[in-house]
Amino acid sequence: MQNITLTVVKADVYEEIAKTTSYVGAKKIGNDADSYERIFTTDEDRQMLERFWHEACNAVTTQMRDFLSDVSQLGDSFFTDINANYELELNMPDRFETKLTNSIEKELFTFFVCFILGQWYSMTNVEDAEGQAKKAEGVIKNVMDKIYYLTPPVL
Repeated sequence: MQNITLTVVKADVYEEIAKTTSYVGAKKIGNDADSYERIFTTDEDRQMLERFWHEACNAVTTQMRDFLSDVSQLGDSFFTDINANYELELNMPDRFETKLTNSIEKELFTFFVCFILGQWYSMTNVEDAEGQAKKAEGVIKNVMDKIYYLTPPVL
């Protein structure tokens, strides 16, 4: 067995969400004058985003349970600690392809962004919510395909 550690940096996820919601809100202004204010996430929205962060953490923990050695503890959902990253330690089989670790970590980042955007859009941008949710499902499937991939045995 070999251990790998995967980390999703919360500040980076929240920054990407702010950037994406700002862009999407601005692009929809032609159709809806209030779209920017409704879609763009602000510091005041952090408590709601924190709930979605916790849901994403729980979803990944559930997916990884077969290999889970340790997982970071989630804080109180009423307070946002921007430095409280999500970290998983996994016990992987000897034939796990360690070269995939970086790719898995990057896809987990993408999953968190898509998952949280899907939840956020369900309240602020309904027409894009389902697309984000489906994208998140596809990304976590790709992650799990890599997690379960084993190198061919050496004879």
